[in-house]
Amino acid sequence: MGSKSEQRLDYVLVPLGLAVMVGYHLWLLLRIRRRPATTVIGINAINRRIWVRHIMEDPSGKHAVLAVQTMRNAIMDSSVLASVAITLSSLVAALMASGAAHGLFSGTASSAQNNSKNNIVLGAAGEAALSVKFLDILVCFLVAFLLNVQSIRYYSHTGVLVNVPLQAHRHHRPGLAIDYVTSTLNRGSYFWSLGVRAFYFSCPVFLWLFGPIPMFAACVAMVCTLYFLDVYKEWDREEEGDGLVAEDGEGDREEEGGTKMATSSV
Repeated sequence: MGSKSEQRLDYVLVPLGLAVMVGYHLWLLLRIRRRPATTVIGINAINRRIWVRHIMEDPSGKHAVLAVQTMRNAIMDSSVLASVAITLSSLVAALMASGAAHGLFSGTASSAQNNSKNNIVLGAAGEAALSVKFLDILVCFLVAFLLNVQSIRYYSHTGVLVNVPLQAHRHHRPGLAIDYVTSTLNRGSYFWSLGVRAFYFSCPVFLWLFGPIPMFAACVAMVCTLYFLDVYKEWDREEEGDGLVAEDGEGDREEEGGTKMATSSV
């Protein structure tokens, strides 16, 4: 009876923790679309558009080196995260193939079941359950790798496009060129942010190895932490205080909404 009640914790706490994480990110997505100036992601997107316009409208081209260095640093950041993700994926896959991790956690679980009074880790700990847990960890790292690779792709495109002067777009409106380069840069940043979120999400999944209670506690703690990292309301207050800035902010908000729609279509 004790083992069945412990397995029920996985059926309750694990979906509840996942629902907390998914619900928070759905709320964040709606906030970015409706009020981007109150989120860090939206504010960064607005400033990236200003940066692209500043680089491309400079007729002297003296900021071209700055643009290349900035994009190179962004590519290096994504490359490091992609390398870490694929390395951890290989490590988890090797542990799953060798069965060393299964033997370690299965041995711990069997000894804990023999001495149930001192059992601290609750939840399912059989071979099938451990396989599911390690597979989830592997999926998190693989998703992080793929997202960072896509980020490198868009950053590489931006490094070339941002150095094309607006005077070269004689047959097209310069505003369309700025919009396209901004959209490409924002897509790279969005993929990078999603890759980082995949790393964040792997932490509760890893703690799931020690039971559903640490996993659920990690999900709640991470959502509380991410809220303070993702929300910034001072920028929106400044826009409300200044009419000119508010007018520009509304245009940037419309641009941000169009960029998000383009990102979702990729």
